[in-house]
Amino acid sequence: MYYVYILRCADGTLYTGITTDLTRRLREHLSGVGAAYTRARGAEELLFSESASTRSAALRREAEIKKLTRDMKLRLIARATISSLPVVVSTMAKGNNSQRKETKKPKKNKKK
Repeated sequence: MYYVYILRCADGTLYTGITTDLTRRLREHLSGVGAAYTRARGAEELLFSESASTRSAALRREAEIKKLTRDMKLRLIARATISSLPVVVSTMAKGNNSQRKETKKPKKNKKK
C-alpha cells in the first residue's frame, strides 16, 4: 500500500509526496531528514492523505496533485477525510523536537 500526502510547511507552502509508511515519513519530515523542500521550510502538519494500491498509481496521483493550483489543492483537502493513521504534529519551530507529539486527527461527523 502506498500513500499520497500533502503537508503544510512553516512558511505556509504545501508539499506533496508519496510513501509506504505515512507515520515514519511524517516523522522524517518533522525531524529534518525528509525531503530537501521540507528541510528548508519546516514541515508542520499533515493536511491530506489517500491510499494507492501500487507505486505507479501513487506517482500518477502525486503528479496530478502537483499540477493543481494552490486553491484547488486546498479545496481537495477540504473535501477529503484524513486517514485514521496517527498524525505527527509539530508545535515548535524546525529543529526543536522537545514539544513534538503524536495526535490523531478527529473524524468528521457526516450528517445523513
